[in-house]
Amino acid sequence: MRRKVLVLGANFGGMTAALAVKHELEGDVDVTVVSASDHFLFNPSLIWLPFGKRDEADITFPVAPTLDAHGIEFVHAAATAVDPVAKQVTIDDGRQFGYDYLVIATGYRNKDDVVPGFKENANTITTLREAERTAVAWRRFLDDPGDVVVAATQGAGCFGAAYEFLFNTAYQLRKAGLQKKVKLTYVTAEPFLGHFGIGGLPHGEQLLGMFLKKEGIEARISVGIDHVDDGALVLADGETVPFAFGMVIPPFLGQRFLEDSNGLADEKGYVVVRDTYQSEKHDDVYAVGVAAAVDVPWQTPTPVGIPKTGFPTEVMAHTAAENIAAQIRGEEPVNTKSFGDIKAVCVMDAGNNGVIILADKMLPPRKHGVLIPGPQAHLMKLGFEKYFLWKMRHGYVQLP
Repeated sequence: MRRKVLVLGANFGGMTAALAVKHELEGDVDVTVVSASDHFLFNPSLIWLPFGKRDEADITFPVAPTLDAHGIEFVHAAATAVDPVAKQVTIDDGRQFGYDYLVIATGYRNKDDVVPGFKENANTITTLREAERTAVAWRRFLDDPGDVVVAATQGAGCFGAAYEFLFNTAYQLRKAGLQKKVKLTYVTAEPFLGHFGIGGLPHGEQLLGMFLKKEGIEARISVGIDHVDDGALVLADGETVPFAFGMVIPPFLGQRFLEDSNGLADEKGYVVVRDTYQSEKHDDVYAVGVAAAVDVPWQTPTPVGIPKTGFPTEVMAHTAAENIAAQIRGEEPVNTKSFGDIKAVCVMDAGNNGVIILADKMLPPRKHGVLIPGPQAHLMKLGFEKYFLWKMRHGYVQLP
C-alpha cells in the first residue's frame, strides 16, 4: 500500500517538502498539500511593494498547476486541528485527512498584541495584505510628508526585512527629493546594529553604522516599544518618536490551531522538533520553516527572536523529505541539520545598493562570516527573485 504524506502549507517549506518527498521516492508515494492560500508568495519582495516596485502578480503564482504537474493533490483550505495520535488533520469545512507522515509548514502570523496600538496604528510588511495597506499609507505620506520611523519590536526576529525596508525608504526619500526635509529614525530591539537576530557578524556593526550615517538615519538601539499612538512610537524608556509614516516589524507566532494539538506545539504555536525535523513527541510528524521551534541561544537586554527565512526553511524541508523517504523505505531517519548549523546566506537590498551576508553557520560559534556591500547585492536580489519564482513555479526544488 502506498504511503500517504500530508503537507500543511504551500509556500517555501510546504512546496519544497511536498515536491522533494515525491522526488525522493520517484513518485511512489501519495502526497497531498493542504493550504489556506492557493498562491505561492515570494515574501522577500514584500519590501518593494509599498513603493510601487512590485504588485501581487509580480511575486505570486497559483500552486495547484505546479503541484498537479508533479502528481500532488492540492486542497485549498485551512487546517483547524491536528490529532497526532489518531493521525488526522481537520480542515475548515469539517473534512478530515488521515496520514502516514505529516509535514507542518504553516508559516507564521503576526503577534498583533505585541504592544498596545500596533494593530490599530502601525503599518507593517510581513504579509501581502499588510504590505498593500502600507503602500496606501506611503502614497498618503508622499502627499503630506513628515518624519518617518522604521522599527523592529522586542521579540521580533525578521530584522533583515526591517533593514531592507529602512534603506529602501531612504532611497525612495532621495528620489522624491525629501531626504533633507524628513527625519528618518530606526528603532530596534537588537543589542547592536547588525545583530540581525543571529548574533551579528564580523564588522557588521561598523558597516551598518556607516550605512546609517551615510543616509542620515538616526537609530535607537536595544530598546523596546511601549505602545504605538496614532502618529507616534512611544519607546519603553519613555521617549516619543513622532512619525507621518511608520513601518513596524512585530514578532511572529505559529498558527493558532497548533496550540491545541495534544502538546505538539509550544506556547507560541511552534512545533518542538529534533535535528531531523521530526516532532520531539511523534516520529511521523515533521515541522519546517517558521512552524518549527528554534531555541534562542542568548539573552539580550531587550528580547530578540531568530529569523527563520527562506534559505534555512528550504534546508529544513529537504531534510524532512529525505527522512520521510527513508522511513517509507523502512530505514532510519538519520539525516540531521540543526538550525544553528545551516549556512547563513542572505542578500539585503538597499534600493540601488545592498549587502551580501555569508556565514558557515546561522548561529555562533562560527568559523567565518562576511558582509559584502555594493550595488551587486541589489542586482543579485533582483536576479534571485526571478530565478526562485521560476524554479518554484516549475517545481524544480532539486535545483539550488
